[in-house]
Amino acid sequence: MLTDWGFPDFDDHEGVHLFTDRATGLQAVIALHSTALGPAAGGTRFWHYARSADAITDALRLSRGMSFKNAMAGLPMGGGKGVILADANRTKTPEMLKAFGRAVESLGGRYVTAEDVGISEADMVTVSGETKFVSGLPATASGGAGGDPGPFTSMGVYLGVKAAAKRALGTDDMRGVHVAIQGVGSVGGGLARLLAADGARLTLADVNRDRAQALAEALGAAVADPDQVLGIEADIVSPNALGAVLTPESIAALRCRAVAGGANNQLAHRDDGATLHARGILYAPDYVINAGGIISVGLEYLGHGDRAEVERRITLIPGRLVDVWDESERTGLPASDVADAQARRLIGRG
Repeated sequence: MLTDWGFPDFDDHEGVHLFTDRATGLQAVIALHSTALGPAAGGTRFWHYARSADAITDALRLSRGMSFKNAMAGLPMGGGKGVILADANRTKTPEMLKAFGRAVESLGGRYVTAEDVGISEADMVTVSGETKFVSGLPATASGGAGGDPGPFTSMGVYLGVKAAAKRALGTDDMRGVHVAIQGVGSVGGGLARLLAADGARLTLADVNRDRAQALAEALGAAVADPDQVLGIEADIVSPNALGAVLTPESIAALRCRAVAGGANNQLAHRDDGATLHARGILYAPDYVINAGGIISVGLEYLGHGDRAEVERRITLIPGRLVDVWDESERTGLPASDVADAQARRLIGRG
């Protein structure tokens, strides 16, 4: 009899691996959701959790999202995720990263890692000293795929936000369209710059208030409290920080026509997608809209194509969103459920 092992998000993962290295202080989780389409690919997150069980839950949710993301992006890769548990001071050393690289290597290529929250391109270089199953390394001078995936994620989210504006607002012109962006790090900051160049009206929020203020001053944007930005009146709300921000309470407080952002696992629970749908708010499933980074990382690892090919594939993201929205409109099902069903079929779990 199948069991969820006490984790509701287990979802028949192929494997969940826990690693400890006392010499370096490494504590890590690597979750492999599916290798049906290829090696399980997904970045590594470096984060402080109140409980170790929270780190496992995060890894489970993120790795399942990567299965769906890679499948919907047309990549011959499965879904996995690494989580390194940080202490309260976010202590990270080269020795710890090397130990994590050895953990990745021990899985024999079933998992391919890259950057995620708290992990940099330089960190991946350190990890790559211990394993070849790594991507997101500095791009070569020849113009091949590679480098920080953040800007590619921003590009895809930007195109997805424009597609949401066309669907929900009936406009191809972003001038004056009010977008509230939660999180202005690598992805959200890049999105803000692209939208500002189009003349969009922006409200920015970030837990690093100085960062939000500096970017707002540079772009002529407004600033909001990160805990309140989702509820301000705007045309489009764009979550680009951590996940599980769309809850029954936050959805009830939304005053927008669409939600389209780059954060992973935005829905706190699956039913929250139905709540959005019932309110008539257009939703861009996160693993569809934010696939730009994994497209870059995946093509780099596979050795397929160059930056031009990465960008070409990113331009396909709006069309995939439209396919989801069209099916949602035909069936009456929430866009989140439609996307999940499409992805499950692609990985053989439909």
